[in-house]
Formats: sequence, structure tokens, C-alpha cells
Amino acid sequence: MDSIKISFIIPLYNEEEVFGTLIDRMNALIEDISMPCEVVLIDDGSRDLTSFLMEELAMDDEKYQAVMLSRNFGHQRALTAGLDIARGEYLMILDADLQDPPEIFHAFYEKILEGYEVVYGIRKKRKEHLIKRLAYNTFYRILNKISDYPIPRDSGDFCMISRRVARAIRSNQEESPFIRGLRSWVGFKQIGVPYERQERAAGEAKYTLNKLLKLAYDGIFNFSSFPIKALSFAGIFCISLSSFYLFYTIYRKYFYGDVPSGFTALLFIIILFGGFQFLSLGILGEYLYRAFFQVKNRPNYFISHKIVNKQKVYD
Repeated sequence: MDSIKISFIIPLYNEEEVFGTLIDRMNALIEDISMPCEVVLIDDGSRDLTSFLMEELAMDDEKYQAVMLSRNFGHQRALTAGLDIARGEYLMILDADLQDPPEIFHAFYEKILEGYEVVYGIRKKRKEHLIKRLAYNTFYRILNKISDYPIPRDSGDFCMISRRVARAIRSNQEESPFIRGLRSWVGFKQIGVPYERQERAAGEAKYTLNKLLKLAYDGIFNFSSFPIKALSFAGIFCISLSSFYLFYTIYRKYFYGDVPSGFTALLFIIILFGGFQFLSLGILGEYLYRAFFQVKNRPNYFISHKIVNKQKVYD
């Protein structure tokens, strides 16, 4: 195969229902591109026939690499594996569910030709139900406000980046990678391309509520010092509140000869400070937890085997 110009990176987890449609659309797109391309499919520990379909395809067509992770490591780590393995001059990340249409490649590549090194999709419309749309919108706006580095609103992992940017992202050996955050953090010349997010082509969404919450935690705690700084402001507020209550008590004692009493007021103070202490411990614990796992320096993933140029390779 000639020197590869474009690499498509696609993580998959239990995607046998959408696999045929995905490959049909990828083949049609590649036929329309007059440059050497490869498609890097990463199986993130699927329990259905996804890995079998990937192997069968990669053994038949050298444009496809099939990478089998040793277990389910999670979407962001599967993407990290794809960035490590892809060989193209430009890398395009997309999901297997086809909510982010691969045909937008042409709009992305036009921006690459204009000199941009990062081109990301901006979701103008989403097909999910109302509550999920509101949750996404709220999260992106909060993250954008509190992040130490600007992360574009309504932008996911769907993007095209240069190999130089990919190397910069890969140099951050984070235990809990948040690819869209790292993409913004490394800098370089970036631009967004608006598009309408489609409905899932087939199957069920693989991002459960717990996985979405973990992704949100990774975004907030990996790219913002706001939670820990907020403790200082909350502490000042609590000290001010208790000081006010102390002066009020002294004032009542010396000017009115009584002291405010009552079980309700005491209970309020106890609950207030107790809740603040638990919240503080939880936030500090989250940062310590991440530091604890980071210093272990464990690999983000392990590869069981892969198929490259129709050859099965065991690492």
C-alpha cells in the first residue's frame, strides 16, 4: 500500500447490528477519495460478533486494520489505541453508530487544506430525547465556563487532526484520557464545522448513564481547578456565616440580655458544616484518586492481537 494519507479511527463495542451499514458507507466514502486511506477498527472487548466481523473484513481487505483490545477499556482508551496505531498523515475520529456522518470528511479536509491542523464537528442539532439533549447542553456550557482551557461547546470526539497534533495528544499519558479536552489543550490552529447529528443507525447506545457521568467527571476534574478552588470560597462563606451568627449571639446577650436558642438553629449549623466537610472530602478525594492511579503509570490498554495488511499479529 502507498504511503497512507488519511486514517479513519473507529472504536467499536457490541456493534454487530450497525457493522454492515458502517462498512458500506466507509467503502463508498473511500472510493470517492483520491488518496490512500486506511480504516483502523478498534474492538473494545465486544461480547457479540463484532470482533469476528472485523477480523473477517481485515483479512479480506488491506485497507482495514482490525485491532482487538484484551478487554473492555472504555471508549476514550480505545480512541487512544487508535491514535497510537494509525499511520496516516491526517487522522479522522468517528463513532461506529454513524450519528457523526463520515461523509463530512470532505468539509473537514477542505479546512485542512486551508491550513488548520484540528477540525472538529459542532453539533447543531441532536436526535436524542429532550432530557439527554438538555443534559449534554448543560454539561458543555458548565465545562466551558469552569475549564482552565477553552473547550468548544457542543463538540465531541468527531474530528480530523494532523499527525503532529496526534503526537502531541499521545504524549499526554493520562490515566483517564478525555480526548476532546486534550485536543483543545494542545493548541495548534483549530476550527469547528457545524453539522446535524443523526440518529443512531442501528442498535442501542453504548454510553450508559454511568459512562456519561464518568466522561463528565474526566472532563471537569482533568481540565478544571474550579472544584478545588470552590472549596476555598465555600469555606469563606461558611466562616462568614458562622461569624455573623456569633456576633448576633453576642449582640443579643449584651443588648437584650438573652441568647438565641433552639434546637432547629443548632441542627442547621451542624448539618451545614457537616455537609460542607463531606463535600470537601469528596472533591479532594477525587483529585487524590486520580493522582493515585496516575502515578501507577499503568498502560491505558492492552492489545490481544491485530490484523494489518491481511496478517494477524500478536504483540
